[in-house]
Amino acid sequence: MTRADRAEQAFYEGYSCAQSVLLAYADALDADIPALMRLASSFGGGMGRLREVCGAVTGMFMAAGLIAGPEGPADREAKAAHYKLIQDLAAKFKEKQGSIICREILGARAAGSGHIPEERTAEYYRRRPCVGCIRLAAEILEETLNV
Repeated sequence: MTRADRAEQAFYEGYSCAQSVLLAYADALDADIPALMRLASSFGGGMGRLREVCGAVTGMFMAAGLIAGPEGPADREAKAAHYKLIQDLAAKFKEKQGSIICREILGARAAGSGHIPEERTAEYYRRRPCVGCIRLAAEILEETLNV
């Protein structure tokens, strides 16, 4: 099963976009999975359904930080290199998806989102581009970091 497959499966199990991408990398992370899922829970729906940065993108960024991020503030070169990695990941996602912003990706579907998550139904999955975004984020990270 590929990381993209794992991310998609997690999404269909009810995890948010951010959680799904992060969970696809669980085997590569030296971290407590329930804690990771609680952390990532704030970023679904473009950051708490604010429709800002796509949850799949933030999940990709969180995984990249846990896999390749600097451990402290002293190494400015490592910090700069990591920021470049994050900007490169964002550029690759945007190149293929057109945006990293949830409301732009969702288009008219983002209007009047509110704070209540939509029920996960067959219709929900059919009309949303989220699965494609989740798969794309997982694939980009896998290709970039060879993880």
